[in-house]
Amino acid sequence: MKKSILKGNPIDTYIRIIAFTILLVASYSIVKPFLLIIIWSALVAVALYPFYIKVINLFKGKKKGLVTSVFIIILLAIIVVPTINLTSSVVSSSLEFKENFEAGTVVVPPPTEKVKEWPLIGEKTFEFWTEANQSIENVLRDHKEQLKNILGKAFSSFTGLMGAVFLALFSLIFAGIFMLSAESGYKTSVQFANRLMDGKGEEFIKMITNTIRSVVKGILLVAIIQSILAYIGFALIGLPAAGIFALFVLILAIIQIPALLVMIPAIAIVFSTHDTMPAIIFTIYSIFVALSDNFLKPMLLGKGLQTPMLVILIGALGGMMFMGMLGLFIGPVILAIAHQLYTAWVSENVIPSGTNNNTDDIEKISE
Repeated sequence: MKKSILKGNPIDTYIRIIAFTILLVASYSIVKPFLLIIIWSALVAVALYPFYIKVINLFKGKKKGLVTSVFIIILLAIIVVPTINLTSSVVSSSLEFKENFEAGTVVVPPPTEKVKEWPLIGEKTFEFWTEANQSIENVLRDHKEQLKNILGKAFSSFTGLMGAVFLALFSLIFAGIFMLSAESGYKTSVQFANRLMDGKGEEFIKMITNTIRSVVKGILLVAIIQSILAYIGFALIGLPAAGIFALFVLILAIIQIPALLVMIPAIAIVFSTHDTMPAIIFTIYSIFVALSDNFLKPMLLGKGLQTPMLVILIGALGGMMFMGMLGLFIGPVILAIAHQLYTAWVSENVIPSGTNNNTDDIEKISE
């Protein structure tokens, strides 16, 4: 029989515990700078693995390393190309504005009378727009501090977005390594979970993977679909800075804020610059896009899960408020595990239907 390492002299046991604790603390300190990338890579690997397996099966499992490398390179290109386009567009637009401003050739087109009809902000917007049309230099001088704060926040948001992009790139690279050795990683995870949950490790690992994939489909995928549909509408109607508006739709959809907050200004701009009929059609389309998450989420968020959709949604929102973007995935996993443990604990002592055990006691309690 195998002897436990905790049996024997208590002093030896304490020394082992102290040595093991020191080892854990030292290991954490070493891994800490890479911990965020590792967690993100694991989440990305879990989310992409079903699609990755389909790609591998297309090649019948041959040259798995090469196929994995090409798969990751394609995913990197999907992120890098739009990022380069967005960055170059922002930089070129900024430089062009700077050159035109220094040359005194910046011209703001005059507002139409329809701007006054905008609810709540119509009159003030019309006045500010007219002032900018007459003299952009005076507007910049009079609102110097406000513009400085707005530009500072915009720059911070842009640098934060670029940081997130670089994190996504590194995470994809590590995710490819994780997917390449997914079978051994899955077995190790199940063995570890079995030690914690007394033989229920595989059930909990499957629940965790399903929860992560459900969040990816129900939140991220829905956000991407909404932003793509929004960009199509913005581009077709000729909305200025259509890509920026679509990016705002994507961000708001991810953090679970209604996309109508972006659609309403876009609709107002279209009504002030286009004829009535195209503007009405654009409004109907924009409202449809903004509300599309109401039927997409029920279809994708709770599909294939035992955990109720409400628990997953609360976990995503609460986790994101508590831990940022990473909490969008960690929160639902934690709540799903808690819900599973609660369900198992409650149903553990339930009397099966058709039995008469402790009937007298139940009748006494009811009296």
